[in-house]
Amino acid sequence: MKGRGLTYLCFVLCLLQLSLSSCGDDDLKTAAKLSDKSILNRDRTKNVDIIYSDSAKVKAQGFAPILDKVMPANGGGYQEMPKGIKINFIDEFTKIKGSITSDYAIMRDTEKIATFKKNVVVVNETLTFNTEELVWDQNKRMFFSPKGVVTKPDGTVLNAVDFSATEDFSVINWVNGSGETYVPNNFGQ
Repeated sequence: MKGRGLTYLCFVLCLLQLSLSSCGDDDLKTAAKLSDKSILNRDRTKNVDIIYSDSAKVKAQGFAPILDKVMPANGGGYQEMPKGIKINFIDEFTKIKGSITSDYAIMRDTEKIATFKKNVVVVNETLTFNTEELVWDQNKRMFFSPKGVVTKPDGTVLNAVDFSATEDFSVINWVNGSGETYVPNNFGQ
């Protein structure tokens, strides 16, 4: 009987040790996030389809697998897309004329600034722009990026520093750059 009680006690202690060892750092990090007093509210929506219109005309349509609407205690809410976003720009005939994709995005409501990060790709008829960070300032109606690569349909490739573009990417500028361009055989004739 004494041996059986000792075996039972060892079994219970082993189970207790296993259950305690399953509590790791990840659980503690999650608990810290849940108890964060700086966030008043966080609402999560999955498979979001966002329409952006201006003067009652649809200008863009965005798709995000996850959209978190966050309201911090100090105000200044924001919308975060931790799994990325794809935005299609739409012309007056409801045709897609370009797109932006990124692995992460955040839209700050008060500042009216959207930041796209990680594997950002802008595509339209005149260029493809690849960067790791692109900022859209809704008030200025401009895009900004510290650096990126512009690829044109003719094969021209430019490394652009301090890149900026109008909201429709019809006008692009950069401060410093380098790259390769292709000149047709009949150039200068």
